[in-house]
Amino acid sequence: MRRLTTRVVAVLLLCAATALAQAPEPAKARETTPEIPYDSVPNFFKMPSGLYMGEGIAVATNSKGHIYVYVRSGDSRMFEFDPDGNFVKEFGKESYAYSFAHAVRVDYDDNIWTVDEGTNVIVKYAPDGKLLMVMGKRPDAIDQLALMPGVAPFSGANRPYSYHRPTDIGFDRAGNIYVSDGYTDSRIVKYDKNGRFLISAGSRGTGALQFMTPHTIAVAHDGTVFVGDRGNRRIVVLDTNLNQKAVYDNVGAPWGLCISAGEHQYLYTTNSISTAIDSRALPTTGDVYKLELDGTVLGRFGKSGKAMKEFASVHHMDCRDPNTVYVAEIQAWRVQKLLMHPEQMSSSGN
Repeated sequence: MRRLTTRVVAVLLLCAATALAQAPEPAKARETTPEIPYDSVPNFFKMPSGLYMGEGIAVATNSKGHIYVYVRSGDSRMFEFDPDGNFVKEFGKESYAYSFAHAVRVDYDDNIWTVDEGTNVIVKYAPDGKLLMVMGKRPDAIDQLALMPGVAPFSGANRPYSYHRPTDIGFDRAGNIYVSDGYTDSRIVKYDKNGRFLISAGSRGTGALQFMTPHTIAVAHDGTVFVGDRGNRRIVVLDTNLNQKAVYDNVGAPWGLCISAGEHQYLYTTNSISTAIDSRALPTTGDVYKLELDGTVLGRFGKSGKAMKEFASVHHMDCRDPNTVYVAEIQAWRVQKLLMHPEQMSSSGN
C-alpha cells in the first residue's frame, strides 16, 4: 500500500509539474509591458428613466459611431445609443431568441448580430431593427429536462446548424460568418454570407486545434481568426480555412477580444479571469492588452475594481477606433467608454 501511495504521489507531482510548465506566464508580460495612459468618460450612457443597464455582457459600434449594448437584465436586452451616449431604441424586446446574453457584433454592412448562450440562437438585425436572419434553434422545453441541474458537459455534437451555448461571432470582408460554439461543443464554425455551412474545426482539449471554452472570437480583414481560448489561457490563431497558425499564451485568459478597423489593425484582449475560478490568475485581474496581429504586445492598461478606470470582470470589448475602447463589465453592471492616449506612453515614463 505504501509503494502504491508513493507512486500515486509521484504521478501527481509529475502532472502538477507538467501543468505548471505548460501554463502561460501572464505575470511576465504584465511586468515587462508598458502601460497605456487612458481616461474613462463619466456618465456617458443616458438610460431612459426607470430602465437600467443590467450585467454588461457585450458592446459593439457601427461605422457611424452608434453603440450597441447587450445586457442580462431579467432576460437578455439589447440597447442602441447614438455617438453621444443618448438612448435610441431597444432591439427585439422580449424576443424568443433572448434568454442569457453573450455577444453582440456589427458586420461590415452595419448589420447587428446578437449571440445568446441561453437559447443557442444567433439573430441578425438591419440597422433599423428589422429581423434579417436567425441561426440556431432554442432548445425545446422538454429537451432541457435532461440538462438539469444545468451543468455544461462536452457535447461534441458538431451539427452544422445548431449550437450548444455559443459565445461569439465574427465576419471577414467577404461576408463569411465565424461562430465560436462555445461552452459544450468547443469548436469554430464557418458559414458563407447567406448562413450556409462551410466548415467547422475544433474539439475539447489542450492540444492543437482544441479549446477549453472558446469564449470570444475576432476576425481580421484577411480572414485570420483569433479565438479566445479562455480555459487554456491562450489566443489561438486560425487561417480562413480554420487551420491553426499560431498560439499567443502570454497575456492571460482572454474573456473578450476585439480588432480595430482601418488598414493597420490592432488586437485587444482582456484578462478578466477571477482568482475564485482559476488559481493561476494574477491578483489583479483587470488587465487589457493591446497587440499587433502577429502577437507582439504593445501595451496594457487597467486594474480590478469598480471605480472609474477600474474593471469588474470585462466580458466583451469594442475597439473599432483603437483609441476609443468600450468595455462591458459583468460585476459592475455597466459599460465604460475609454479614451486611450498611446502617444503619452514614452513621455509618461512608463
